Amino acid sequence: MPPKPLPTKTPSFISLKVRCFRASEPNPVTDFPPPSSVLLPRSIKRVSRLLRTELQRALMDYLHFTRGYTFSDAEYISKNSPRFVESLVSMIDDKYDVPRSLRKFFRYNPINEFEPFFESLGIGPSELHLFLPHDMIFLADDHVLLHNFHVLCNYGVPRNRMGRFYKEAKEIFGYAGGLLESKFQGYENLGLSRSTVVKLVVCCPLLLVGDVNCELVAVLEWLKRIGIESDSMVNYLSCSRTYSWKRMLDTLQFLHKVGYSEERIHNLFRGNPKLFLEGIGKKVYLFFGRLVKIGVEINVIYSYFVEYPNILSYKCAKNMLKVIGFLCAIGMGKDDIAHIFSKHVHLLSTCSLKGHKTVCQELKVGKADLYQIIKDDPLKLISFSSKQQQKSDGKVDSHDPRNYLEKRTFLLKLGYTENSEEMARALRMFRGRGDQLQERFDCLVEAGLDYNSVIEMIKRAPMILSQNKTVIKRKIDFLKNVLDYPLECLVGFPTYFCHDLDKIVERLSMYAWLKERNAINPMLTLSTIVASNDKRFEKYFVNVHPQGPAVWKSLKRLSIKDKN
Repeated sequence: MPPKPLPTKTPSFISLKVRCFRASEPNPVTDFPPPSSVLLPRSIKRVSRLLRTELQRALMDYLHFTRGYTFSDAEYISKNSPRFVESLVSMIDDKYDVPRSLRKFFRYNPINEFEPFFESLGIGPSELHLFLPHDMIFLADDHVLLHNFHVLCNYGVPRNRMGRFYKEAKEIFGYAGGLLESKFQGYENLGLSRSTVVKLVVCCPLLLVGDVNCELVAVLEWLKRIGIESDSMVNYLSCSRTYSWKRMLDTLQFLHKVGYSEERIHNLFRGNPKLFLEGIGKKVYLFFGRLVKIGVEINVIYSYFVEYPNILSYKCAKNMLKVIGFLCAIGMGKDDIAHIFSKHVHLLSTCSLKGHKTVCQELKVGKADLYQIIKDDPLKLISFSSKQQQKSDGKVDSHDPRNYLEKRTFLLKLGYTENSEEMARALRMFRGRGDQLQERFDCLVEAGLDYNSVIEMIKRAPMILSQNKTVIKRKIDFLKNVLDYPLECLVGFPTYFCHDLDKIVERLSMYAWLKERNAINPMLTLSTIVASNDKRFEKYFVNVHPQGPAVWKSLKRLSIKDKN
């Protein structure tokens, strides 16, 4: 059994004990170079990789040895401020001796350090220009700014996310000593772990502005009621998105009002966390209002939402509004519309319809005739009016439109764009009914993988969901409990699931044998071992040891024997 890979060490960025954001003299803020010369985008020529490396090294040396940055901080800034680094080309006299030339320049022209510092956090010069010069006084107290920067780092906020904090809640960098720490402590006092608090504030930096967010507190209380742990909820959050706690709270209250039990809300969250996290949009409320207007009883409308939760999504609600508009346009009465919805609301919610005039032209019928056709067979509304063109060579479950629509609904939940080429391709690649695909997807999330990571894995390797749930579980169990590998390695290697389990066992057994004899690099990744073709594997994993071929044959024979 191969030992568990050693954890990768992440450099610390929390000890910037320097005077920065100033020129060589500790003068007032007016001594900063004018914004026009520092912050506006420069006209920069591309430089060679070798020259860029020398420029980075020279900047790193300056920040570390001259300005007192820790080595890891100086290295990070120099490697993550490419625009500033490339601008140094115009400042050197001798391109054959870059370090000496830049040392000479820095000696007489100390740089304005906040520019590469903020660029390394993801804030470009044009963005800084929007904040300055009216924020110059705020930036002048570099000790306060650095203290709060250290606090964020100490709590575990990734440095590459700091730019978002400055853009969305820059006032936190001006907090007096101890105030920012108290903001974090306020959320930890709610019973949240530190890692959960960090994920929440990274997704919503404004949580650190003002008092503890009362809407977030209400959402957490709701989650507790329905049996969802707060720490597990954050696994579904994406750091690249912004979330509205008010919208989440409104969604929970709406579901409760229409008749969802706490158990049903729990199951809905597990099955479709995106709906909960993004909240019910205005289209859903508009759809609710239109149903009331055409005469559908409130209790009946509530039953639609309870029985068919997919209509709570923005796209489905938008589709339903189009259906109502379509039927009204061809002269259908309220009672007939209500009857069609009562029978086919689930199917109609998944279809984006053409305009009624287009359908009439294609069928060469008038509105009255189209009305009668749909009244006699409401499913004709889907076959005649849907924008989704199912060509004979690309049909998916055409013999059963319900299977097709269920699969399509599942893909929409994963973020596929309706009626796109990507959607059509995915419909052909995913095998199984919509409920089967959802079950396999849930299996991956329940194993401990991040919800958003699973979506990315599925998009990169759709064939994962073509395997049944039992096979997926076996492969996860082997990885975790036999190989002792962390689940996170699957995020970078989703095609692990596409390889035969016997092949995985054989190869990793061979690798373990070689490691015991110090005949191979002990830190190879899972993908390197499993994904190599047979010829390459034998060359680099079998023939590297005199006894390798014999051991490999023995493992193959053992595998065949186990199959029999």
